Amino acid sequence: MSRTDLASFIARASALVRSHPEPADCVLALAPLVLDLVDRAPEFLQPEHYRSDPNHYARNLVHDAPDASLSLYTLVWMPGQWTPVHDHGSWGVVGVLEGVLEERNFVRLSPDRGADDGIELARGGVILLGRGAVTSFVPNPDHIHVTGVPTGRPRAVSLHLYGRMMNSFNTYDVQAGTRQRVSVAHNES
Repeated sequence: MSRTDLASFIARASALVRSHPEPADCVLALAPLVLDLVDRAPEFLQPEHYRSDPNHYARNLVHDAPDASLSLYTLVWMPGQWTPVHDHGSWGVVGVLEGVLEERNFVRLSPDRGADDGIELARGGVILLGRGAVTSFVPNPDHIHVTGVPTGRPRAVSLHLYGRMMNSFNTYDVQAGTRQRVSVAHNES
């Protein structure tokens, strides 16, 4: 898969997004494309897509749609690097290129999904995503989780396709029962 083939993937993905407005239908249609993309990633990803950061996981932009309807990133996780507890406010499809990515889920028990405080979260299950695995999520209900690589495991690299430009999301303070919207940066290629 060359950069031209990546453009073909983006065109196919964009068409599927337009023809599947329901998030659950959209990720169902996109997951097989992302599975194929994971297998072909070494053919189109450049060295800058594998950049890491010693202080936190790295988000490397591969593609952002001009209309902000799609964004594609590689995320590079060094041992011991984790996201905060967060949601996305979007659908997403994630494929693992290297290593094992760990996802620890939370369930929101409090009924008011629009509130930023008084949030009660319970720990849910854990998912271990090895090389070649593809997973997806949809908003409403919120997909709240923490993702990363425990110390002692090797680096992981994952490919993330989102239904919007992923430049902000909600983070949660589980103990305080609050959430706040944060803006995030990424490495541009």
